[in-house]
Amino acid sequence: MSIRQTSSVPTTADSHINRARASIRQAQSWYSNNLRKANSQFSNADLLKKLKPELTVLNSSLNKLDSNVIAIAAFGLVSRGKSAVLNALLGQKILQTGPLNGVTQWCRSVQWVANDKIQVELIDTPGLDEIDGEARSQMAEDVARQADLILFIVAGDITQTEYQALCNLRQYQKPLILVFNKIDLYPDTDKQAIYNNLRELGATSGEMLPDEIVMVSAEPAPIEVRIEWANGEIGNEWETPSPQIDELKQKILNILNREGKSLLALNALVQVQKAQANIASKTVTERQQQAEDLIWKYTKYKAIAIALNPIAVIDLLAGFVTDLALIRALARLYNLPMTGYEAAKLLRIIIFSSGGLLVGELGSSLFWGLGKSTAAISSGENPLNLSTYAGAAAIQAGIAAYGCYAVGRAAQTYLERGGTWGQFGASTVIGEILASTEPNTIIYRLRQELLSLK
Repeated sequence: MSIRQTSSVPTTADSHINRARASIRQAQSWYSNNLRKANSQFSNADLLKKLKPELTVLNSSLNKLDSNVIAIAAFGLVSRGKSAVLNALLGQKILQTGPLNGVTQWCRSVQWVANDKIQVELIDTPGLDEIDGEARSQMAEDVARQADLILFIVAGDITQTEYQALCNLRQYQKPLILVFNKIDLYPDTDKQAIYNNLRELGATSGEMLPDEIVMVSAEPAPIEVRIEWANGEIGNEWETPSPQIDELKQKILNILNREGKSLLALNALVQVQKAQANIASKTVTERQQQAEDLIWKYTKYKAIAIALNPIAVIDLLAGFVTDLALIRALARLYNLPMTGYEAAKLLRIIIFSSGGLLVGELGSSLFWGLGKSTAAISSGENPLNLSTYAGAAAIQAGIAAYGCYAVGRAAQTYLERGGTWGQFGASTVIGEILASTEPNTIIYRLRQELLSLK
């Protein structure tokens, strides 16, 4: 969507776009700087090759934001009139249609200048039941990933195949309008019954509201009309009615005018979020042995430091510092951005999500630390007290080592989600956009799905 500003005052939508740009540029800068700089411990050259698809996604997502064009993709089974719907929106027959099944053999996009403010890329797709297996899934994924808005075209009651296709498209967390096409072929009572069924389907599944279901007749069938000429003769001619597309066009324009830039920002950020998660996952796999060595190294450091220190409170502080250092070291190993504040936040999440296991470790460590401190104070030259000190230190060191190893393993799991945290992290900015979205918008109804990705 390309929107020309009529005011110099930034809008909420402008803020969404700017925040998304800043987030993606930060990610680009981080990976560019860290993956390309020399490192004496390991080479990034092989990893860079493996991460090329994800780094391409970062670049293409930023380019999409800069181009400011909304992508709307039409999906459906064969003979549902996908091309006809797009032609009706365009106001001219650009995409091929015909009476045979499967006229559209490959994806094709055309530009639609919806009005003087909005530019849209309309994407036509082959019938979802026309392409078999893996090729169909890949085509749907590629197009759905590009799309900012999806039109799902039906021509009557939804079949089981259509419902499955609809559910599959829903997994891409994109706003969707269900378009009931070819309404001219149905009597009013049947048409209304089908519409009610579609509404009930949407309400039952929780996937859409009634105002996201639109009835159209994109390419009405010719009808025979009675003609009376000036000379008094009477005859019949076949006449093709105008498409009934205004309701769908107006709904699209309302969405784009109100939410277009936010849709662009969200779509770009979701793609970047997934790309960063893939980057992290591939890096974790590539650096598995180095990570294992790193965790064991910090585990030994923590155990030795706590065993030798006689003061209980300092034991706990040293343990926290070691755990934080381990998290940041793992993040550096995986080429992920992480500040000390973010490491501390992650450590808190790990501790409180461990089901009390690590909290118990802290309590046990404090208990044995106090025992060790007492033994140290009262030891003097008494061998029994020195033995008590050594025993408490050994137990405390074992507990600390277990806790550090558990923190390292848990941190690996969290780091696999990618560097999407922080002030400009993709997850953070997605949350900000969703928090500022007004109710009764198409984005608002995607909040739960999108927040689940964070």
